Amino acid sequence: MATVKTTPRKIPIARPVISESEKRRVMAVLDSGMLVAGVQVKAFEAAFAAYLGIGHAVATSSGTTALQVALEALRIGQGDRVVTTPFTFVATSNAILHAGAAPVFVDVDPVTYSLDADAVERAGRDGARAVLCVHLYGMPCRMDPLVDICRRYGMLLIEDCAQAHGARYRGRMVGTFGDAAIFSFYPSKNMTTGEGGMVVTGEADAADRARLLVNVGQDGAGEYRYETIGYNYRMTDIAAALGLGQLERLDDMNAVRRAHARQLTERFNGLEWLTPPAEPEGHLPVYNQYTVRVTDGRDALARRLTVAGIGHRVYYPSLIPDSPAYRRLGFGGEFPTAGRLTQEVLSLPVHPALEHGDLARIVEAVTGFTPGHS
Repeated sequence: MATVKTTPRKIPIARPVISESEKRRVMAVLDSGMLVAGVQVKAFEAAFAAYLGIGHAVATSSGTTALQVALEALRIGQGDRVVTTPFTFVATSNAILHAGAAPVFVDVDPVTYSLDADAVERAGRDGARAVLCVHLYGMPCRMDPLVDICRRYGMLLIEDCAQAHGARYRGRMVGTFGDAAIFSFYPSKNMTTGEGGMVVTGEADAADRARLLVNVGQDGAGEYRYETIGYNYRMTDIAAALGLGQLERLDDMNAVRRAHARQLTERFNGLEWLTPPAEPEGHLPVYNQYTVRVTDGRDALARRLTVAGIGHRVYYPSLIPDSPAYRRLGFGGEFPTAGRLTQEVLSLPVHPALEHGDLARIVEAVTGFTPGHS
């Protein structure tokens, strides 16, 4: 009798974990008929602010809209220059442009993959108005030097925490160091609302302005009373209901991510051609992505993973200022560390939805690879 060869189940690079309780929360909102900007949104904002230990949280329709609102709420706009990273998702620098300001790209730190402090200081001396740092892959930036540089040069500090819900630097939650911060709740993040975002700040004035901007400029004193030119960036009650349930489980889900990352790192240590993600002293990452550096044969390893049914992605294969749109706007520059990262990084599955045996399959596929022989 012929043996039937089965195709291995594909392990996705990311997958949200939605509980039955969260499904019931969403159904309750649908049954209520109150779908937009109602009690669930207010409850989610309050719960998220309490989780971080910060004064104010304003829910938005996405992480991208949260970025734009945060910048405008801090009155960053025309003529301002904002220091940021060339090695991240394009939404970060797009938001700067949408606010009317100009991004100033600087190179990144080779360990955290976030802004290099020396490069930020040079930009501060050159008169930049603000710094927009990104806690990439769930790894906290080195916040002490960034906070110090911003204080000395009078620059605002905004944190992009889209990939870092629950991450800590020296025991303190990311998102609480700057003048404002943003989070994304896209399905690939550590917690999700489907689509959604959050602006957080300790400044009451910035929070008030963010609420105006999110709600087409209305101040709540009366319908059709517009205090500023705003946007329709409101979060739905459906999204907020899901977010409330996800927030309750965030620390547990992050603990699973960290446990998975620890197991992978233990098995990958010693591979001469691969560098696992680091955990510098004082940094507690939450592994939105488990991103290794492959110094020899990344594309061949990626092909091997594809054959093995293991999801993987290169976050990110090129630098933002090298993209056609940014080239046309006159951006460019040399970023040696960030440039090397585009040629070496490869993200592997580490999410809480991994099933029994998945980590073993990932380890087998990676450790069984020999550069130059696949």
